[in-house]
Amino acid sequence: MGATTTRMTFEEFLKLPEREGPIYELDEGELLTEASPTYGHNLIRKRIARRLDQFVEAHFLGDVPEEMDFRLGPDTVRNPDVAFVTAEHLKTIDLDRTPVEGAPALAVEVVSPTNSAQDVCKKALQYLAAGSRAVWLVYPPLRLVQIYDSTGVRTVTAPDCLQDRTAFPNLTFSLSLVEIFDPDPMRR
Repeated sequence: MGATTTRMTFEEFLKLPEREGPIYELDEGELLTEASPTYGHNLIRKRIARRLDQFVEAHFLGDVPEEMDFRLGPDTVRNPDVAFVTAEHLKTIDLDRTPVEGAPALAVEVVSPTNSAQDVCKKALQYLAAGSRAVWLVYPPLRLVQIYDSTGVRTVTAPDCLQDRTAFPNLTFSLSLVEIFDPDPMRR
């Protein structure tokens, strides 16, 4: 099932009712509605979030929210599967409002079969233009991750480990892709 689109302003976007199920994003004034993710999608998202959260907490770097709305521009709101928000950015966030103003330092998107390559690439470029240090596009069927940052795009494929130095200055984050893409939901 693909995404459906409608034109609207940021102010109209803020008035949308909260509800379980579909996820809303605003792409330069175009409302995008995506279906709920699959169990496999959520499993991969959870594994990535868990590893990132452990790393971020161990180094007192900030926070790792899942499925949080971020306002990237006047009429652009994106909802990454996982994000890293720096401690400095956290100080400016109103914890009782959504969307969060500004881009996360890291945005992670687990790509679904219904996502077009053009839309996913556009989203990555929007995050970077709004101030993200890095964007990870995770492709479960291909068992690979594309890492977008200011130096370009690089691809890491399982069984290799993803290593990112851009999202976390002066530190290197490592992530086992074999572990992330393991099809057994009982494996941690």
